[in-house]
Amino acid sequence: MSKQLKGVDPAVFWGSAALIAVFVVWGLVGPASLGSVMATSLNWVIGNFGWAFVLIAFAALVFCLFLVVSPYGGLRLGPDDSRPQFSTFSWVSMMFAAGLGAGLLFYGVAEPVTHWSAPPHGLAEPRSEEAALVALRYTYFHWGFNGWAMYAILGGAMAYFSFRRNLPVQVSAVFTPVLGPNAMQRPIGRLIDALAIVATLFGTATALGLNGLQLNSGLDYLFDVPKSNAVAVVIIVVVTALFILSATSGVERGINFLANLGSFATIALFAFFLVVGGSTVLVISQGIESIGNYVIQVIPMSLQTGVGDEKWMASWTIFYWAWWISWAPFVGMFVARISRGRTIREFVIGVVAAPTGFGFLWFAVTGGVGIELQRSGAADIVGSLATPELSLFTALDALPFPVVSSALCVVLIALFFISGADAAAIVMATMASRGSLEPSKVVVVVLGVLMGGIACAMLLVGGLTALQQAAVLGSVPFTFVLIGVAWCWLKAMREDTRAEHHSPTSGERIIKEQVEAGAEAER
Repeated sequence: MSKQLKGVDPAVFWGSAALIAVFVVWGLVGPASLGSVMATSLNWVIGNFGWAFVLIAFAALVFCLFLVVSPYGGLRLGPDDSRPQFSTFSWVSMMFAAGLGAGLLFYGVAEPVTHWSAPPHGLAEPRSEEAALVALRYTYFHWGFNGWAMYAILGGAMAYFSFRRNLPVQVSAVFTPVLGPNAMQRPIGRLIDALAIVATLFGTATALGLNGLQLNSGLDYLFDVPKSNAVAVVIIVVVTALFILSATSGVERGINFLANLGSFATIALFAFFLVVGGSTVLVISQGIESIGNYVIQVIPMSLQTGVGDEKWMASWTIFYWAWWISWAPFVGMFVARISRGRTIREFVIGVVAAPTGFGFLWFAVTGGVGIELQRSGAADIVGSLATPELSLFTALDALPFPVVSSALCVVLIALFFISGADAAAIVMATMASRGSLEPSKVVVVVLGVLMGGIACAMLLVGGLTALQQAAVLGSVPFTFVLIGVAWCWLKAMREDTRAEHHSPTSGERIIKEQVEAGAEAER
């Protein structure tokens, strides 16, 4: 066993694993008790610190804008003479794959229709043309620049310290400006890495839970499989075993194949909605106008704290910001590892803009089609919103070839389930193994099982509501880490530019070399 755990940081691995195991056992043995504690804790967090999530998401966007326009944007994620390892097309394609996931399928139809039928903050008349634009704008907001800005901060900082200062790809390594060169070995550094694992476990478990619910809905539609949280738990157990098999079979054979297959299937589904969804011109027109509205209003939207509308904020905006934060260690490490040699400016623009662009197109088409199906009476999507995992299949049932398209979605959801959890398990194992790019398979399996265990426990505790609560509560400790990451990265960039300004010019270096050469000749 000691051989199999070679290179693992025992405090980080066993500490985070033990904490998660407590939640899993508690959820399985006493779901009502855990549900009560989580609800009370969440109400306290939202009531006292809901505004903090709003400000952090806003600050992340402002920080990224600052990096783009400041001189720091010219610094490279690596030595000054380094160049990108991947072409821009390949780099964007990989981030495109990372930006896809269960959430797009789960919320693609459900969220725009929800906001259309009940516009946020009373900004429009329900089910009106204006409400459709507001609905799409807020959907873009929750899946757009602010969330990817958080990913860009953590990923950019990890890449900077890894490739420019030759440190391990770990969150704790980013804190060397304040903790010293041995930050990864210090207790607080280990705590930071453990918190990154815990946040990722909760965030990924939320996605797995959504996957399980939606897979259950798809199987119910296709094969009349009973729809319940218990059946969703069985599905999660089965698919967890599959992704563990994938994760231990090799990264190339596992993650890359599934991610590529999922990307092609998603593009096919997107084209299907666009071509056969009906009202194509109207959907495209709404999409273009709503995207323009979002880009213009993203800053004021980012500062809305929802006073008087706290319940909506907790269910939507704050949940999303917390979910993005909990996924930041996972996606941050992924984008960091593929971004060596890029300037900070092109890194930030690429990470924040490229995946968001596809998200705009996805929600404009799927959400627009969903709204038009409801408005025309072709489908009762509003009636399915109480169980949002049904919304996608309700929309597909009103379109041509419903069985074929629904079967494709079931396969696609399973692919996202396996590939996303597969990658997350390996990333978390890397965090627990001092940044090793080939972590122990035992660690991968343990963390993978715990990930599936949390998803199952949360479904038994309270279904979708408990999954959302877990994402918010799991992100709270890591929120402080994200703030520290931004501060340490800024401090490091300031030190680097100051060192460059104080380094001798090329002319001064030539004179110095000539003087040294003359002195050597005289000797």
